[in-house]
Amino acid sequence: MSNVLIIEGGAVSESSLAPAFAQLDCTTTYVASIAQAKRLGFNGFQLLICDLVLEDGLGVELVSQQHSCPVMILSKTKDSASIIDAMRAGVADFVISPFIDTDFSTALERVFQKSAARKSLATPAVSNTNDNTAQNEPLSGMIGSSEAMQTVYSRVRKAAPTRSTILIRGETGTGKELIARAIHDASDRAENPFIAVNCAAIPDTLIESELFGHEKGAFTGAASKRAGLIEAAEGGTLFLDEIGELPSEAQARLLRFIQESEIRRIGSNEAHRVDVRLVAATHRDLKKLTTTGGFRPDLYYRINVVRIDLPSLKLRGNDLLEIAEFLLDKAATRHEKAGLHLSPEAIQIINNYPWPGNVRELENVIERAAIMCEGLEINGEALEIDSDIYENHRFNADILTPFTGNYLDLQQPTHSNSHSSGNVITNLDATPDTSEELSLEDYFQRFVLENQEHMNETELAKKLGISRKCLWERRQRLEIPRAKSGNKSSDTAL
Repeated sequence: MSNVLIIEGGAVSESSLAPAFAQLDCTTTYVASIAQAKRLGFNGFQLLICDLVLEDGLGVELVSQQHSCPVMILSKTKDSASIIDAMRAGVADFVISPFIDTDFSTALERVFQKSAARKSLATPAVSNTNDNTAQNEPLSGMIGSSEAMQTVYSRVRKAAPTRSTILIRGETGTGKELIARAIHDASDRAENPFIAVNCAAIPDTLIESELFGHEKGAFTGAASKRAGLIEAAEGGTLFLDEIGELPSEAQARLLRFIQESEIRRIGSNEAHRVDVRLVAATHRDLKKLTTTGGFRPDLYYRINVVRIDLPSLKLRGNDLLEIAEFLLDKAATRHEKAGLHLSPEAIQIINNYPWPGNVRELENVIERAAIMCEGLEINGEALEIDSDIYENHRFNADILTPFTGNYLDLQQPTHSNSHSSGNVITNLDATPDTSEELSLEDYFQRFVLENQEHMNETELAKKLGISRKCLWERRQRLEIPRAKSGNKSSDTAL
């Protein structure tokens, strides 16, 4: 159980914070001013939460006045300068109200995980690279022990204590920011700011100003001097997510920052040095982009010092169900549905679904199922996954050996008929000619045309391992005509 001290001056209501504290089993103590907090003392608390502006001072000032616990700031303002100043001061997190329960809960969990990671820095797991077992154990706040993730954990622990630039590659939703935070928390910069920037979310015309800052009057609308996000990360870590989306001008400026550890604000003639560790991430093939002009080769080689490749969720084996159960427990607590669990059918679907959106998609599916399910058991229907993706994946995985043209050993139909007529194959046990390589669509089309005279739509779909709906859709897309209605074995139209 964690003890939390809250200095609340009116930015948020006590009731809006209560659900998150209950979920994480926290005890809370509320005071109205900094003076009251000082009289109470900070020892014995694992977290300090306070408003940005209080009646007797600024919440960020508490970072320098006490060092016993991390500080989280709550604010009604969305002013980026205030956020930058707070992060530069060393606050653990900054949450803007109004927010939904999940926003605050996520921030709260993140702070506790970060604090736990800092406490683990003194353990041999970080410094002893000869201990393979310790090196491969899951990082704080992360789930999964698959072989692919063990490799990730090992590389994080080896690279984190260094000052080297790190490039994280992985599909959307694989947890690139989680890895970046783990790198920061396991480094000697853990007590300093971690600034995350999504390069794809900032307009090209603003990205340089956001990163490097600007002087007053540098451009239309620059009414005052402003520090950039790189300066805000002084002494800490700058995480550039989707770095492949940076425009060419920003790439050139970033290259100088990496090479010289110095920046120059827009409109300024003076450069000044900064101490910032860069961690970048992308879902794109940057090396390929360098050949097409989409990314500077010199920048690519500068950021690709240590590379960490995150596996997609479908390649993480038993991690999948472990993550699903973890997310389900969180959802059950959040929605007050104790005892919520997955049915065997739901477990099978989760295991067989390819998860193109990775962990982010899985989290959304679990959240939706927890809300929409009847009772405490989540069945396959409640998951509401994309049926087309699911059926296509099953067809790919279970029907064909990829692009070899080899048929699976299909069972003989219930009406045994071993003779052939023309090009129609009626003996499904017969060995087909595999000398010709077949694509997935070629196989589907040939199988349907060769067997629809003696098999109805239900039988065809069953043999192919897909639903009748999927069979009908594929017929329409590939323009495969139905057998004549005179066929005795044909069933009703879809």
